[in-house]
This record gives sequence, structure tokens and C-alpha cells, in this order.
Amino acid sequence: MCDHCGFVDYVNPRIVVGVVCTWEERLLLCRRAIEPRKGFWTIPAGFLEQGETPEEGALREAVEEAGADVGIDALLGVYSVPRISQVQMIFRGHLLSPKVAAGEESLEVRLVTWDEVPWDDLAFPSVVAALRHFDEVRGLLTFPSFRVTLGG
Repeated sequence: MCDHCGFVDYVNPRIVVGVVCTWEERLLLCRRAIEPRKGFWTIPAGFLEQGETPEEGALREAVEEAGADVGIDALLGVYSVPRISQVQMIFRGHLLSPKVAAGEESLEVRLVTWDEVPWDDLAFPSVVAALRHFDEVRGLLTFPSFRVTLGG
């Protein structure tokens, strides 16, 4: 609250949405063209915008970062990152076409097998957590989503 005028300014966490996308047995990864973590690999993800549902935001991010046409299957997990005031909602999805291309925020995009995931070059702990959870539940028609707090 402002001591001068009494205005209450709410400072709330930002919501990040993203999607672990597959085409057949390959995962869609994007190499970041922007900070933070420029040059590192991630899944299509970014901040939710006003007036969007989380699913719409995840689909928009897939288009913006990878030119990807994606179908959302289900919520994969919710990741709380209080040290940077973020709540990340990551979905499981599938590519409707293998045609992908780097957008403005990506240096390149690739469809990789599980064995080709560049684990040491992933941008964020939440990307590692989402990919590992995806691996645990892949192939299941229904699966448990989960919530986890990263980095207290």
C-alpha cells in the first residue's frame, strides 16, 4: 500500500504456460534466442497473457517459438517457483504436423528422441522436471498431474 495516497498495488506471481509436445516418439525442443538462459534448450513456454486460458497460452507459445501446430492432451504438472514469483502450468500435447520452425524467440527447434535430450543444456529446472514427469507417464491414457515447488 502506498503510504502517500493509500493505493493498493497487488504484486502477484506471474503465470508461465508451456507444453511438452511430441511427434511420434520425438520431443519438440527450442533453443532460446533470448535471456534468461539464451542458447539453452527448453520446451515451448512463456507468460500467460491477459484474457487467455492456460491452454490457449500454451498453444500460442508453441506457435510463437516453434511454428508448431499442437493439440493439448492434458495438464502435466504445476510448478511453483517462489524465488522468482512464478507458477508454471505445463501441458502434455502432440504435434498435429512435424513441420516446425524457429520463431523470434528461438535460435533453432528440433524434434529429438529421449536419448537425444541435451540434459546438461536445458534452460530451467522446471523443464527438467516436466520432461522427467512426461517420461514417467508417457503411454498412459490417463495419468496423474502433480504440483511441485522448485527452489523454495
